[in-house]
Formats: sequence, C-alpha cells, structure tokens
Amino acid sequence: MKLNTKRTVLIGLAFMSISAFWQLYDFLIPLILTNTFGVSDTIAGFVMSLDNILALFMLPFFGALSDKVDTKYGKRMPFIVIGTFVAVISLIIIPFAANEKILWLFVIGLLVVLIAMSTYRSPAVALMPDVTPKPMRSKGNAIINLMGAVGGMIALLMLNFLSPQKFSGNQYPIFIGIALFMAVSIFIMILFVRENRWRKEMESISEHVHAEEELVTESGEMKADVKSSLTYILISISLWFMGYNAVISAFSRYAVNELHLLESQASNILLVANISAIVCFIPIGILGTKMGRKKTIQLGILSLLTAFATAFFYRDGFSPLMYVNFALAGFGWAAINVNSLPMVLEMTTGGDVGKYTGLYYTFSMSAQIITPILSGFLFDVIGYHVLFPYASFFVLASLFTMTRVKHGDAKLSSYHIDEA
Repeated sequence: MKLNTKRTVLIGLAFMSISAFWQLYDFLIPLILTNTFGVSDTIAGFVMSLDNILALFMLPFFGALSDKVDTKYGKRMPFIVIGTFVAVISLIIIPFAANEKILWLFVIGLLVVLIAMSTYRSPAVALMPDVTPKPMRSKGNAIINLMGAVGGMIALLMLNFLSPQKFSGNQYPIFIGIALFMAVSIFIMILFVRENRWRKEMESISEHVHAEEELVTESGEMKADVKSSLTYILISISLWFMGYNAVISAFSRYAVNELHLLESQASNILLVANISAIVCFIPIGILGTKMGRKKTIQLGILSLLTAFATAFFYRDGFSPLMYVNFALAGFGWAAINVNSLPMVLEMTTGGDVGKYTGLYYTFSMSAQIITPILSGFLFDVIGYHVLFPYASFFVLASLFTMTRVKHGDAKLSSYHIDEA
C-alpha cells in the first residue's frame, strides 16, 4: 500500500492557504491592535481569541454538516471554494480600516473574514482522510502539515518584503498579497481535485484493510477504554495548544517590546521554525508509521518543552541561538501535529471523519480561546518575560496526559491487508 502523494499535495493546497492567512493573522493583527489602535494587551488577547470563539461552535458544526452533504462536486469542496471566496473579498476591509484607524470597521471586517474561514477549515482538513486509507494517514497528514508550513513560510516571506513598516505604515500590500495567494491556491484545487472519484477509490481500497484492534462494541458503540483514550488525547491537544499558541500569537509583541527586535527579525525567527517543520514533516510521518504515533508525539512534546524552557533566558537584543530554539520548536510541533489528528480519527468510523475533525478543533480552539486572554492578562500584570515559562508549563502537562492514551497508536504492522 502506497500513499498517493500527488493527490495529497493537491488537497493540501486548502490547508496551505488557510495557514498563510493564520500566519498573517497571528503576526500582524495583534500589532495593529496594540500599536495602531492603542488597545491593551488584555483586550488585544480577547480580540485574538474571537476566531477561536467562533471556531469552537462553527468548526464542529460545519465538519458534521459536510459529512452529510453530497453534491456532484463532493462533500468538502463546496465549503472550501465558497468559504475562501468570501474570505478573500472580505480581507480587503481590514487594511482599509487599519490605514484609516477606524476600529469598529476593523473589527467588523475581521469578524466577516473569521466567519468565512470557520466555515471551511474542518471540511478542508477532513478531505485528506476522506481519500486516504487509515494506515497511510500519518504520512498523508505529514504532507498536509508540510503544505501548511509552506503556506506559513510564504506568509512570513511576504511579511518580510511587504511589511507595513516598508510602506510607510500602509497595510494594503501584505493583505492583498495573502488574498491573492489564497485565491490562486483554491483555483488550482478547482481545476484538478476530483473529490467524489478519489473518495470512492479510497473506500474500495479500505475494504481490504482491517485493523487488528476492535474499537467498537457489537452494538456499534465506542468501547469505554477507547473513549478514555479519546478523552485524554483531546485534553492533551488542549494543553499543548495552550502553550504553543501563546508563543505564536504573542511572539511578535514579545520580540518587539521585550527583546527590542525589529518586526522583520521576529518574522525571520518564526520563519526558522517553519523551515524546520518543513524539513521534518515527511521523516516524522514515516517515523510515526513505523515507531508509533504516541512515541513520536511524546518526542515532539519533549522537544517543544526544551525549546520554550531555554528561550526564557534570552534578554535584550538579538542572539543567533534563537534560531536554534525555534528550529527545535518547529521539529517538536511537527512531530505533534502530524500524528495527533490521525490518532483521533483512528478511533472513529469512516462516516464520522468530519464530525471528529470538528471535535479535534473544538478542543484545540477552546485552548486558543483561553490562552491569548490569560497570557495577555499576565503580560499586563507581570510583563512579557512570563511568556515562555507559561508555555512550558502547559506543554509539560500534556506530556503527562499523553501517558493515559492507550488507543489510536496504530503502526502499519497493526493492520491486516487482504491479498489482491
């Protein structure tokens, strides 16, 4: 059994465009809020959590809805195309409001874009397992995450060359650049992705693939021990997102205000994390398939913990060792991300892929609702230097909860494949 790499890359274009947008959002929106509109870090943290508040309800809903939809264009593609179209059109409101310093219009524009993005994120992610047999999903998710990292890297490169600082504070170049990138990515998908045909081919292959472990009772209910494993991995997902998202969403402010770096230097440091992840995604996908997903995730947690715990000791000014920290963080986050969603989906049936993809995002987004507000409050009360101890605490907690996960850790050897 082999993964169809070309198809996986094509469906990964959706996640690549999504990741480009979120890189722009995490890097530039908090700077606009604090530096252009002069809001406090607590309020900025709340605004940064709006996408997660929306996603908490909308991602599970649209994930489950796309399970039930059946059109000649597929289950997921209609959501991806329409959602991207609305997001791209609405994205132009944000730089206009920022340039003119109209806060209420900025918030409205941001809300419209975030709602549009929330309608298709779960369907976009569910598309990979729809067309990929279970034994190949770690490798498939490695490619999807690779595409996401490429999208993030492209966004950071755009931020480096189209930074508002280089255009006298004008926000239009970077936002228009990201909007065009998203539009082109989805246009390629429209031309080449054949969702219905690819899903039927996957279903035909899956009839000959049998897991050694039974996850459901005779009545079709999930077994109690499987539910326990599902619960603990979902808690783990929340914990490592609490730590990681705090760093990603606040690093631009931390670097500029605490370390006194330029915005371009901060984006270059984050770029190293993306490059590290890009280099590691495919080997990690192979490692997860052979060594096991759980052990690979635990290795990633330890790497992320080391990177964050040692980053605390950097003080005023730039140090090249920051690149080492974020390269290690990129590896750790890649090891976690490649294997966590396949572990969740391993405990599900084929008809519930969108539903459980939405559940995965419910727990990750819940953490991302809380962490910008909580960390923003701590920044106001204690200072930006609390960022990395805060992140390290939650990453460490996820290491302990992962020890309670006993299912979903399928290696290729865990399946029986019928002879042709």
